[in-house]
This record gives sequence, C-alpha cells and structure tokens, in this order.
Amino acid sequence: MSLLASAEPLKATARGRYLYAIVDNSSDGQTFDYLGLDSSTVYTIGDDAVAAIVSDLPNQKLRPERRRLAAHHAVLKELMADHTVLPMAFGLLADGPEAVRRILRINHDAFAEQLDRVRGRVEMGLRVSWDVANIFEYMIGLHEELRSLRDQIFRGGRTPSQDDKIDLGRAFDRLLNASREAHLQRVTAALRSHIVENQANPPRSEREVLNLACLVEREQQQAFEQGVLLVARRFDNNFAFDITGPWPPHNFVDITLHLA
Repeated sequence: MSLLASAEPLKATARGRYLYAIVDNSSDGQTFDYLGLDSSTVYTIGDDAVAAIVSDLPNQKLRPERRRLAAHHAVLKELMADHTVLPMAFGLLADGPEAVRRILRINHDAFAEQLDRVRGRVEMGLRVSWDVANIFEYMIGLHEELRSLRDQIFRGGRTPSQDDKIDLGRAFDRLLNASREAHLQRVTAALRSHIVENQANPPRSEREVLNLACLVEREQQQAFEQGVLLVARRFDNNFAFDITGPWPPHNFVDITLHLA
C-alpha cells in the first residue's frame, strides 16, 4: 500500500519515508541502533504527543519480499522493548517528513486513543490443533451421527453418489465447526482472568481448532503462559497447544488513516 500525501506524480528516485509504527513522542529525530528495510536507519518524526517510526527509502512501490517483511517485523519487535507500539501495515510510504507530520496531526486523536488502549500490553498468540492422523476418522469416532451417515452411504459396498459425498462433507464440516466453537468457549473462559481482550481468527487448516490473538498486560505474560499450560492439561493427547509472542498488538489496533 502506498500513502502519498502529494497529488503530484513522484519520480522513483525521490526519497520517501517508510512508516513502521506510531509511538508516544519522546524526541523528534531520535535514531535507533537497529536497521530497517534495505539496511536503512530507523528514526522518529514527531508531532505533539505522537511520533512515527520511519526510515528513508525510495518513494516507489515496495515488493513484499521475505527479507523486507522480516526487516519490518524485526523493527517492530525491537521497538516493543521500550515503547507502546501501534504497528503499521507493510508497505506504507509518505512523501517526506512534512507529509509524515501532517499524517500525525490529522490522525492525532485516533493515534492517542489507540496508544492508550494498548499501553503496557502485548499480543500473545495461541493456536490449538488436533494432533491426529486423520481428522475425518477422528470425528467419526466422536460423533454417532456422522458415523451412521458414513455407514449408510457405504453400506453393502455401494459406491456413493455425488450428493451422498456432499451430504457427508456438510455433516463433517458442521460438526467440526461446532467442536471448534465449543473448544474456543472453553479455552477463552479458562483464560479470562489473564487477558484484556481476545480475537478469534479463522483457522488456517482443517486440523486447526482455534487461532486466538490475546491482548495481555506486559507484566502478566508469564501468568498467561501458565494459564495456557493449565488449560492444556484439561485436554487429551489429541490436542496440541502452541503459544507465540509477544508481538505488537496487530489484532487490536484499528485505525483508518485520514489524509485530509
């Protein structure tokens, strides 16, 4: 995504300002001892109570190459050690310092509100997966309804019709999603005392039970991890729990940037 504050066309050689994040303003022009995209120097451009973390790059479309994505996320990770961070999406460019300051002024209230919302907090990820060889056979073993439908379709060695397969697939999906919802409620209820907010993201695979983003007080990170371990003990060996983080609060920052 390109964020150009000028309506005039820009030459590819023009130097833009790449935005990594918004933070509380400490000192305008502060530089950091780590590098950004394409080994560029990372520094602040501030206006009033908020500042943008930026580096100088050619003002042209950036390809989301792995090395650049890694550099973007590395800067955010480093910033988290000392700052409350509003992470920006990859690829956000402004024309120059004054364009950045204009963005900060126009969006000041939204930035300040979101900074207050996530101040002193980090995002933790929790994924739970079914650790089974065959998820369909696993669900067959759990649900008499699905097992009966399967047996009916294949009774006597008959070849199922396309409609039979569709009906079986729909029943499987319905029971799979019902199981996911039940496990999600079970996990979030058990972790309620350890999290400020949570957001359930869509499962990324058929075996994934839940993909949960949790906003956690920074000093409660260890308590959150211990809480997950306690929850995991209530599940049998068919489930695998995976904690990730801490991350910048990507799932809990909701800002629509305004340019005018």
